[in-house]
Amino acid sequence: MIRILAVAAALICAVPAAAQVKLPAGADPQNTLLLDTRHGRVVIKLRNDLAPQHAERLKTLTREGFYDNVPFHRVIANFMAQTGDGGKGDGTGGSKYPNLPAEFTQTPFRRGTVGMARSSAPNSANSQFFIMYGDGSFLNGQYTVIGEVLSGMDAVDKIKKGEPVRDPDLIVKMQVAADAK
Repeated sequence: MIRILAVAAALICAVPAAAQVKLPAGADPQNTLLLDTRHGRVVIKLRNDLAPQHAERLKTLTREGFYDNVPFHRVIANFMAQTGDGGKGDGTGGSKYPNLPAEFTQTPFRRGTVGMARSSAPNSANSQFFIMYGDGSFLNGQYTVIGEVLSGMDAVDKIKKGEPVRDPDLIVKMQVAADAK
């Protein structure tokens, strides 16, 4: 009887934290980000099939807490909401890691697409990313598609707009779903 209880306890303790977080069907907890805002949670599926280096960077920075309390510093109605400058918070900074080489594809930029921000240099993406409000076909093949919003676009729609944004909304917390508490 004691062995059965010990085995049952071990199995209960071995259940991954992601099992406690309800994810949309088909979401892989290892490649799903949970981005919490004051308006609600945004669930992002990372497209490591399209941009493996960029997906790994976002997961690394997320696990380091880099994105927690980072502002949405550039938010343009009907276009996109940009964030991810955990260094300076104003869109001029990046992370301690080197810039990434472009992983461009012809995957379309449309509502809910998550792309990596960069300067005019193609290989300058680092930590900043943006979520599309609508079609952005002019970005296709010019910017790296890193993911797609699976749920929570209603929260993204409520993010305060501006360029720059006065008193911007923040990423309250961002987690890899597999690590979520």
